[in-house]
Amino acid sequence: MPAMNHWLNPIDRPLIIGHRGASAHAPENTLAAFVLAVAQGADGIELDVMRCATGEVVVIHDDTVNRTTDGEGRVRALSLAALRRLDAGNGERIPTLDEVIIATAGASRPFLLNIEVKNDAAPFDGLERLVVEVVRRHGCEDRVLFSSFNPLAVRRLAQLAPDIPRGILYHHAMPAYLREVWLAPLAPHEFRHPDIGLITPEFVARLKAQGKRVNTWTVNTRADIVRAATSGVHGIIGDSPLAIRDALGI
Repeated sequence: MPAMNHWLNPIDRPLIIGHRGASAHAPENTLAAFVLAVAQGADGIELDVMRCATGEVVVIHDDTVNRTTDGEGRVRALSLAALRRLDAGNGERIPTLDEVIIATAGASRPFLLNIEVKNDAAPFDGLERLVVEVVRRHGCEDRVLFSSFNPLAVRRLAQLAPDIPRGILYHHAMPAYLREVWLAPLAPHEFRHPDIGLITPEFVARLKAQGKRVNTWTVNTRADIVRAATSGVHGIIGDSPLAIRDALGI
């Protein structure tokens, strides 16, 4: 039985999950964005992790630092010390997974960490093992949901940490036969994370009938938030937890 019973339970409204933190209001994937998501009343955050050159698990979305910092280069080619010197926006730094776990541990309510494993460019770099080790070290298994676009990563996470729930990410551009025939059976998982373009009541009902919970991304307009909620999703992942709360009337 997965450790995260609280997050697997039926709920009376969708979970509000800050996409890369409250990234509409603070630099994405920074401690400022994650702490702000807590303050905005989110139920959790989604964050992206990869391995840097010195082996630490760092929180950043892209394979390179070019878009989100004042530096250049591939994350996997830079040491943690080199990454620390970069400005990730408003003076923020690229955090480690350890730091994010610690920064959000003081939430006054159960707070979900949806950790997305980003290893498509280096699928066998041992990232899954490192991430599980960090989570175990902090004893926060009951706060964590793993996810990835890479079904092999989800499969490895299932082998390394069968007690921690997992989700498979996919985009509406992926053909349905790949999602349902190849991708889904390959990796044991409890959650599906389709993008908002796929969400209809019928689509969500079909996944629920398969025993899956549905968290959808990236949901930023009021119309999409309402559509996701009325379609019966388990969680809404968006850049502004505040906007999601407002649209849901919370």
